[in-house]
Amino acid sequence: MDILPILSTLRRHKITAFLIVLEIALTCAIVCNAVFLVNQRLHRMDMPSGVAMHELVQVQVSTIGAQPDAAARTQEDLAALRMIPGVRAVALANQLPFTNSSTNTSILLKPTQTQPTLNATLYTGENVSRVLGTRLLAGRWFQPDEYLDFATATSNQQAIPDASRIVIITRAMAQRLWPGENPLGKTFWLGNRFNVRVVGVVASLIRPSLYWGDNSAQWSMILPLRMTVGQGASYALRTAPQDRQRVIKAAVAALKKLDPKRVVTEQRTLDDARAEFFQGDRAMTGLLLGVIIALLLVTGLGIVGLASFWVAQRRRTIGVRRALGATRADILHYFQTENFLLATIGIVLGMVLAYGINLLLMLHYELPRMPWMYFPIGAIALWLIGQLAVLGPALRASHVPPVVATRTV
Repeated sequence: MDILPILSTLRRHKITAFLIVLEIALTCAIVCNAVFLVNQRLHRMDMPSGVAMHELVQVQVSTIGAQPDAAARTQEDLAALRMIPGVRAVALANQLPFTNSSTNTSILLKPTQTQPTLNATLYTGENVSRVLGTRLLAGRWFQPDEYLDFATATSNQQAIPDASRIVIITRAMAQRLWPGENPLGKTFWLGNRFNVRVVGVVASLIRPSLYWGDNSAQWSMILPLRMTVGQGASYALRTAPQDRQRVIKAAVAALKKLDPKRVVTEQRTLDDARAEFFQGDRAMTGLLLGVIIALLLVTGLGIVGLASFWVAQRRRTIGVRRALGATRADILHYFQTENFLLATIGIVLGMVLAYGINLLLMLHYELPRMPWMYFPIGAIALWLIGQLAVLGPALRASHVPPVVATRTV
């Protein structure tokens, strides 16, 4: 179809054409960025944890007053928890994934560095890596005689023996520290306090909190430090998925039996911890999806309204074209082509605006650059919505009889 008559008509209806183009441009800009943000949230909620999520439960207790026999009481607690039917393994860990509170430290490749290479989180606890279910890629686990009491290590760091100055790190952390190199045997410094040697690499172990950003979510390490009660640690128990709720109740009962004065501050599965951790992301995803649906719906209704108004205005012109031999299919194609041209102009402007909005979000919220694939997806979606929205008014226009051309206003 020749588009010159369409362009001539659009020049005579500038305001209506401008409104349609503006509506499509704004929708394109907002929807492209909203879909990108939804995908970012979904990717964040789906990030690997590196642990046996469906087999772990957390029980955290708080003791009243000082615990002079903390080490003995810890061993007593662990022995009682191991006796619970269905418990496969148990450990007292300083922190667990998705608990939103973490212990972190700066990592230096040389003690003379003025700025740290990265910031990583520290997991401690005897056999905590095996209880969590982390997968060893290279190297080895800690040996029993390599563990050191947490209180001893923190009170006198100079007294830490060489055998305990070892660490297990994640693959992501190793790649960040030594890209393309074998990390086993390499050393780094925890702040400017003391250095440690890498003896193992695990596939994945997520940080308990993501305050440092998603890019550093896997910068985690495990130290051979033994925790005791009264240090804010949590008992991590591994069991079959169907036994988790029963194990939680039995664990709380066993710990309360050993010390009725203890207060249980947390008792949940790690799946529940993850669901609570990403609650804000799910709410934001739902809100953005609502915005996307509402914008597309409003845009479609807007095109229907403006197109219907346009058809009513040009009813006599349509009748003249019918009287001159235009078929119903010609009228239908005319309005569909007209809408396609307006949608294309709006989409091009919307893409430029979408790119600008993305740059603004990158500047203020540290978001990555929006991939180019979102632009054609947004364009195709708006073209389809535009064609569907204009179909009703175009069909009504195609049914205008030629006799309308002979009527006077």
